[in-house]
Amino acid sequence: MRSRRALLAILVGGLVAGTLDLAQACILFGPKVPLAIAGGLLGPRAFSGGAASYILGIFLHFLIACTAAAVYYAASRRLQFLTQHALVCGLFFGIAVQLTMSLVVLPLSALHATGRYPYKALVQGLLVHMVLVGLPISFSVRRFSQWESVQAD
Repeated sequence: MRSRRALLAILVGGLVAGTLDLAQACILFGPKVPLAIAGGLLGPRAFSGGAASYILGIFLHFLIACTAAAVYYAASRRLQFLTQHALVCGLFFGIAVQLTMSLVVLPLSALHATGRYPYKALVQGLLVHMVLVGLPISFSVRRFSQWESVQAD
């Protein structure tokens, strides 16, 4: 039962965060965002890869979101305050996700995206990830952790 709750917390948090993040990215930057995500794996040729590259980009985006949720869930098993203070911890987790993507994942990707980030883009990225990624993940983990404690009683 516990592993089922863990999987639900990770999937719900990852899918909600991934959906919100992808929707806002497509609204702000256009519908070719999944091609840029696929470009992280395939490099510039992803932009001419058609539907297969597009689907790969969507898959990779949700894989990353679910991985972030799994990291938060795993950390919450040792650090109880992550579920006790889901609002504040979720906001900070969103910051951590944004910084990890910008400073680690993107530079190591096949696109080698590095460089200066304009102040507006930096603030926008942090706020978006705080609210649309960090909070859905933290509240999902808290919700399913509460069910675990009720089941244990």
